[in-house]
Amino acid sequence: MLAQLLLRFDPAMPRPIKASIHTAALAHNLDVARRHAPNSKVWAVVKANAYGHGIENAYPGLRDTDGFGLLDLDEAVRLRELGWAGPILLLEGFFKPEDLAIVDKYGLTTTVHSDEQLRMLETTRLTKPLNIQLKMNSGMNRLGFAPERFRAAWERARAIPGVSQIVLMTHFSDADGERGIAHQMETFERGACDVPGERSLSNSAATLFHPTAHGAWVRPGIMLYGSSPKGLEVTAAQLDLQPTQTLEAELIGIQDVPAGGSVGYGSSFVAQTPMRVGTVACGYADGYPRVAPTGTPILVDGVRTRTVGRVSMDMLSVDLTPVPQARVGASVTLWGRGLCIDEVAASAGTLGYELMCAVARRVPIHAV
Repeated sequence: MLAQLLLRFDPAMPRPIKASIHTAALAHNLDVARRHAPNSKVWAVVKANAYGHGIENAYPGLRDTDGFGLLDLDEAVRLRELGWAGPILLLEGFFKPEDLAIVDKYGLTTTVHSDEQLRMLETTRLTKPLNIQLKMNSGMNRLGFAPERFRAAWERARAIPGVSQIVLMTHFSDADGERGIAHQMETFERGACDVPGERSLSNSAATLFHPTAHGAWVRPGIMLYGSSPKGLEVTAAQLDLQPTQTLEAELIGIQDVPAGGSVGYGSSFVAQTPMRVGTVACGYADGYPRVAPTGTPILVDGVRTRTVGRVSMDMLSVDLTPVPQARVGASVTLWGRGLCIDEVAASAGTLGYELMCAVARRVPIHAV
């Protein structure tokens, strides 16, 4: 019985699916951010476990950044353990007084966006200087001090023992859209007009498309991972961004479907003519979007084709008409090199961000 159990979990017999992280592409995309904002320092945003890439996998490609931005304290500690000695910014700041012990121990920089955070800082004794980024709500209406209260918040922060550099920060809601950033820039300038300090304003979209907002620091996120903030309107290739995550699987079955035959749950796809359909070892439990409809682009042996029918938990189906030579074991690219993640996301009615972050823990992931 024990031998049978060990055989079931033999690492030499993995399910044929994997995610590859392209280290050189991460470094290339960081260089693109620098080219667009040559006079700014860069916070490379690695929140959500580096957008699903894995902190440890992304770090080698992004280590030439000036600083890292993230949310979770454990991810900040992991960066320190990897050897990063430079700045690390907590983009949402801290949530309770106990967090400040970790902020202090590991020399983190923290966003401050509320009176509650200021109160915690005022009542906590720090052992080393603390750099903060004081956030204004310039129109996003999520986090930050109102413009008319920003100066007072800055004065209060400046008076806290241990607080060192104060950078002025905001976040744009429409840098990738038609509305743009002018309305928020006007609000920010009004609220910060007499407040000294460097500025940190630009996300990926503003870094790429709004050079007047670059300031001392930019905070690129999605662009570092090879996805365009404007999706297919201005593609990643047009922006010279390279894919950094490739999700690959294999064909594990092939069926000859007659005219009138259906494929998958709900019989949502019905063949109009006889066709060969391949079954791929990837489903929504692996992170592929369940809502992806028939026609979502996919590659089989490097040839572009389409999905057919509903995505199942562990499998999906593909039209093999353009790939008549395909056999069981053929390589399948769900997104990444050769197939822009934004195309797949658009077909599923979502964004590349979500697909990257949704890759499941059961999918082996490694840097190449």
